[in-house]
Amino acid sequence: MSQSSLTRPVGEAVTTASSAEAAKGHRHGTRLQRLSRDKLLIGIGLPGAIALVLFQYVPLLGNVIAFQNYQPYLGITEAPFIGLQNFSFLWGGNPTFYNALLNTLILTIIQTVLVFPVPLVLALLLSSLAGERLKRLLQSILYMPHFLSWVIVVALFQQMLGNAGMLNTFLIQHGLPQFHIIGVPDLFRVLITTQAIWKDAGWGTIIFLAAISQIDQEQYEAAAVDGANSWRRLWHITLPSLKGLFILLLILRLGNSLNVGFEQIILQQGPVGLQASEVLDTWVFNNGIIGGNWGMAAGVGLVKMVVGIGLVIGANKLAHIFGERGVYEK
Repeated sequence: MSQSSLTRPVGEAVTTASSAEAAKGHRHGTRLQRLSRDKLLIGIGLPGAIALVLFQYVPLLGNVIAFQNYQPYLGITEAPFIGLQNFSFLWGGNPTFYNALLNTLILTIIQTVLVFPVPLVLALLLSSLAGERLKRLLQSILYMPHFLSWVIVVALFQQMLGNAGMLNTFLIQHGLPQFHIIGVPDLFRVLITTQAIWKDAGWGTIIFLAAISQIDQEQYEAAAVDGANSWRRLWHITLPSLKGLFILLLILRLGNSLNVGFEQIILQQGPVGLQASEVLDTWVFNNGIIGGNWGMAAGVGLVKMVVGIGLVIGANKLAHIFGERGVYEK
C-alpha cells in the first residue's frame, strides 16, 4: 500500500474539520452581520417584545393559584396548596358551570360559522366595486363601529330595539304590534351575534382587502381573455389565493374560541337572566371574583388556555394533512 493512500484519510479528515470550522465561523459572522444590519429594527421591536413578556408571559406564573386556596390577603406565597380541588367544577356536577359551558360552546359555533366568514364576504364585495371613492367611503363606514366601546354599542341597540326604543315607538304610533327583542332570552344569541357582526366585521376586512390587493392582476386578465366571467374569476383565482390566509385566521380564532365577549354579555345579562346568558367568562366573574373563589376562577382560565392550545395544535395538524401551512410548519 502506498504512502499516499495511507495519508489520504487523515488529510480528508483535516479538510472536513477545517471546512466545518469555517462554516461555523461563517454562520457566526453572518449572524453578527444580520444583527448589526437590523439593529434599528431590533431597537424598535425590543420595547414591544419586553412588554409582551412582562404583561403576557410573566402573569402566566400566577396560574399557580389554581392549585391553592388563594386569598388576596395571604398572597401566593402564603396560600395553602390544595391540589385539584379547585377543578371540582369539571367533575362535581355543578349545574351552573355546565350551563355556562353549554352556552359558551353554542355561541362559539355560531360565531365561528356565521361571524367569522363575514369579513371575507365584505372584502370580496368591496374589492368588486369599480369606484375608488365609493369604496373608501364604504370602508370608513364599516370600520367606524369597531372604535366604539361595547357600552356605547349596547346602548345604541337598546335605543333602537328596546321595549321603548325607536322600533317599538314607530310600531305603536302606526297601530302595529310591538316586537320585543331586548330582554327576550330566546333571542339573546341572535342579538349577541348581530352586535358582533355590526361592530367588528368591517374591521376584519382590512387583512382580506390587503391580501386581495396582492393578487397578480395578470391572472384576472388572462382569465378574462379565456372567457371566464366574474364568478369564475372569483372561484378559481381570488378564493384559492385567500385560502391559506383564511385557514390561518381560522386556526387563530379557534385558539380564542372560548372567549365569546365578556363585556358585551355582562352588560346585557340582567334582563335575560343567567340561564340564557351565562358563559364561562361571566361565570368566572360571578362565582370567582364576586363570590371570592379566586382559585376556581384561575382553574377555569387554565382549562380554557389548555383547550385553546389543543385546538390550535389540532387544527394546525389538520391543515398540514390538507397541504396547508397553517400557523407553523411541520
